[in-house]
Amino acid sequence: MFEAKLANSGLLKKIVESIKDLVTDAPFDCSETAMSLQAMDSSHVALVSLKLEVGLFDTYRCDRTINLGLSLANMSKALKCANNDDTCMLKYEENEGDSIIFTFADPKRDKTQDVTVKMMDIDSEHLGIPEQDYAVVCEMPAAEFQKTCKDLATFSDSLNITATKAGIVFTGKGDIGSSVVTYSPSSNTDDESEAVTLEVKEPVNVNFSIKYMNQFTKATALSDRVRLSLCNDVPVVVEYPIEENGFLRFYLAPKIDDEENME
Repeated sequence: MFEAKLANSGLLKKIVESIKDLVTDAPFDCSETAMSLQAMDSSHVALVSLKLEVGLFDTYRCDRTINLGLSLANMSKALKCANNDDTCMLKYEENEGDSIIFTFADPKRDKTQDVTVKMMDIDSEHLGIPEQDYAVVCEMPAAEFQKTCKDLATFSDSLNITATKAGIVFTGKGDIGSSVVTYSPSSNTDDESEAVTLEVKEPVNVNFSIKYMNQFTKATALSDRVRLSLCNDVPVVVEYPIEENGFLRFYLAPKIDDEENME
C-alpha cells in the first residue's frame, strides 16, 4: 500500500505544470523515504530528476518500493479539480487494480473529492547520473534567471554562459542583435534571497539551447532560488529546491555544433 498526503495541492500542481511539457509519462518511484521521478524528454536531450522527501508530506506510508506510472497530462487534469489550498492525498492499493486515487479535501467547507486516474505501464530507465565535480556553482534568484533566459531568447536560440571569479555572463547572439547579462557576485546583499553567489574552481564557457532553459524556468514557481552547476563539455544542472525537503533538477547537454557562438 502507498499513501501520501500533502498539506496543499498547489505544490503538486506547480511541480506537474513545470515538467509536463518536457516529460509526457512519469514513472514515479515510491520508497519508504521519498517519492521520486527520473525521466528524459522525448528527444533525449534533457533529463528531469524530482525528489519529494517524507518531510514534505503530512502523512506518508509506503510498505515496499513500488513504481507508479502516470501520464502527466492526466495527472494535471486531476489536479485541476483541486483548489490550491485543498489537502491532497495520493493512494494506491496493489490489490485494487491499476489506478491511483487523488483525494482533495477542503476543511473549510467539509468537502472531499476523489479523482481516480488510470496508471500506465512505463519502462523506467534508471539513468545513472555520475557524480560530477563542477567547475562553477552559481546560486541566484530564480525569477532573475527566468527573466534572463526569456530576454535572451528574443535574440538567439542559443544561450552562452561564461563564468569566472569576477562574475557570470549570459549571452544571446543572433541575426538581429545580441543581449548580454552580467551578474557580479553579491553575497553582501541584505536580502539573502536576492544574492548572487558564485563558487569558481576554474572558468567555464558553454552553450545551451535557450528553448530548453525556458522550459526549465517554469519551475520558478517552486522556489525563490535556483542553482546552476556548470563544467565545460558536461551537462548543466539547473536545480530548484523544494521547501528544504526535496528538489527538482534539470540536466541539459551542451550544444557542441554552435561554432559561431564559441569563443
